[in-house]
Amino acid sequence: MKRSRLAVAAPVAVVSIIALAGCAGGGGSGASSDSKELTVWVMGDSSAHFDELVAPFAEKSGITVDTVAIPWDAVDQKFTTAVASGNGPDIIQIGVSKLRTFAESGALLTLDESALADYPNLASDNFLDGVAGDATAVAGDVVSVPWVSDTRVLYSRTDVLAENGITEPPATWEALRTDAMTLAGRGDGQYGYYIPQWDSSLPVIMTWDQGGQIVTDSGEIDFDTPEFEAAVDLYTGFYADGSVPTNADFDQTQGFTSGATPMLVSGPYLANAIEAAAPELDGKWTVSPIPSGTDNTSLLAGSNLGVWGSTDNKDGALSLLDFLSEPETQLTWYGIDSQLPTVKAALEDASLTADPLVAVYAEQLKDSALLPLVPNWDGETGKALLDALNSIVLTGTDTKTALQTLFDATSGTSID
Repeated sequence: MKRSRLAVAAPVAVVSIIALAGCAGGGGSGASSDSKELTVWVMGDSSAHFDELVAPFAEKSGITVDTVAIPWDAVDQKFTTAVASGNGPDIIQIGVSKLRTFAESGALLTLDESALADYPNLASDNFLDGVAGDATAVAGDVVSVPWVSDTRVLYSRTDVLAENGITEPPATWEALRTDAMTLAGRGDGQYGYYIPQWDSSLPVIMTWDQGGQIVTDSGEIDFDTPEFEAAVDLYTGFYADGSVPTNADFDQTQGFTSGATPMLVSGPYLANAIEAAAPELDGKWTVSPIPSGTDNTSLLAGSNLGVWGSTDNKDGALSLLDFLSEPETQLTWYGIDSQLPTVKAALEDASLTADPLVAVYAEQLKDSALLPLVPNWDGETGKALLDALNSIVLTGTDTKTALQTLFDATSGTSID
């Protein structure tokens, strides 16, 4: 799938190690061998909050939950090592973009209807449409259950927009581009919009909003479409207009709070970062649905939870997943860690819908889609996409040449 030998060799080596370990049935030495213990790998820095969340479960069940925090940037290495050594947890958090890679490892327990029959909270129709059941199945096997949801919306500094004669956040991509040019006209170091050069989801969102898809009916990745071409024109147009910063290390939170980039598309975590970094901006910014083109579909992201296949405490692990999927538990998690639920009953709870920011997210989640569940999206397909776009806007590569390179790099990539 990749052009360079190194880029090809690394994933193959990883998959080979994973496959061998998967065939060996995993090990489980890191998992608990005691039916009264569970080891859970939680990604990021939420371990203390997770301990608080599962305390009632531990007290009621008598099962001790050992939470281990894994930094997001160490996930791939930690998982690969765990699969190769068999030293995995009982339960593992899985970023949605990595689900295919995790599924193909063979290290996770298949969560079919028979496995979940005694755990009513894990029924797929309890979850937000599109995040459970077949949506998380790879080769027909469901290997995880939804945990937290995430989507992208438009953040706007309403005070900065108003000072420049813009009375409301733009509702369309065309209006956003126009407003961004107006705001970029404020002077040196001032822009209208921010594009994260590391985020491959934005050009995909733009493609969806042009009415296109990047996966064919037969399951193959295909960027060679008129809708993707329109998305590329939109994406590169912001740079051509001088509306976005070009430095790769630009800090999106700082840019937003300073007003240098008063509009950007991001997820719920940015709201927390803004509130922490600049509480004085309360009332001076807002979120609104993703701008529309033909459609206004946004990204459906978040993470799932899977059970390590060789766990010695399968029943305990599924019981914990069942507890974590209770609406009340998901609302508690939002309250202590600000992560949006995946259970419909929790998303519809008045405590969430009464919050205008959350209400925007909840509404956008109804029109959101997953990135294609291809192997190693971040390291291969998504990287090839960003390489092509960044080469156009940052180094001046001819658009036709850059896109042909992208087409060649992703040819044959399939979700099947």
